[in-house]
Amino acid sequence: MALLARRDFASGELASKLCERGFDATLVEQLVAQFQERGLLDDERFAGHFVAYHAGRGQGPMRIRRELADLGVESALIEAALAAGPDWQALAREVRRRRFGAEIPGDWAEKSRQSRFLQYRGFSNDHIRHAVGPDPDFEP
Repeated sequence: MALLARRDFASGELASKLCERGFDATLVEQLVAQFQERGLLDDERFAGHFVAYHAGRGQGPMRIRRELADLGVESALIEAALAAGPDWQALAREVRRRRFGAEIPGDWAEKSRQSRFLQYRGFSNDHIRHAVGPDPDFEP
């Protein structure tokens, strides 16, 4: 309970933390099931909060997906949380603007540099192409 009082956990993450602290695996499994029944532990809620928090920090869906999978969240819950998340193309564009300024890169070297930055942040190739290409809101 002390762990849950600090922050929300995924069920797999909580189970591994308790096992690391020396608790019996069958007891941990029963405890996690009880917490889920009582609503103290909810992977869907955790995934939604995780996506919102990390998207707010400028991280993309690929990175968030990998981190949630590492925490033991089911892939169906991950995909649902990512689908309910922000507009990823707009977020990639905003992250690029915050880091590099409003001007779209003109040469390939700068496009590559900005693309690598966005790739590291966890955005897909489509999001990156949209972010470093011509501004879709600009109409000549």
